[in-house]
Amino acid sequence: MGELRHVLLVEDEPDLRELVRLALSAVGRIDVTVCADGQTALETFDAARHDLVLLDVMMPGMDGPETLRRLRGLPGGAAVPAVFLTARTRTDLDGVDGVAAAAVIAKPFDPLTLAAELHAIYQALPPRDRADDAPSEPILTERRSWS
Repeated sequence: MGELRHVLLVEDEPDLRELVRLALSAVGRIDVTVCADGQTALETFDAARHDLVLLDVMMPGMDGPETLRRLRGLPGGAAVPAVFLTARTRTDLDGVDGVAAAAVIAKPFDPLTLAAELHAIYQALPPRDRADDAPSEPILTERRSWS
């Protein structure tokens, strides 16, 4: 897979949204499109532009799994990998319909290593031209402290 250049971030919490945006853009040199909810993500999504979708699981209105399910139905949406960013555990996600994420990054996360984690996840994915780009078992990254 090529270089991770542009991420669509979907996060409802304003402070966390800004922290992730800064961590990816300033530390990881990744362009970030920021969305505060699932509906905005659906309206903003562009498969030709976004290399990866990073989304919160628990959001008011349309949650992360539903947002991802709907993104998958958009033109090119099935080929763009997604990563969940959540405080929920992998076990909590097992029964959720529409979970087809390539990985799950646990909150809290280390903002200084978040971009490197996403780059590593992205590089480990199969070529983007395959619609089944998400492994059957998402990767759960270890929980990290803020310090």
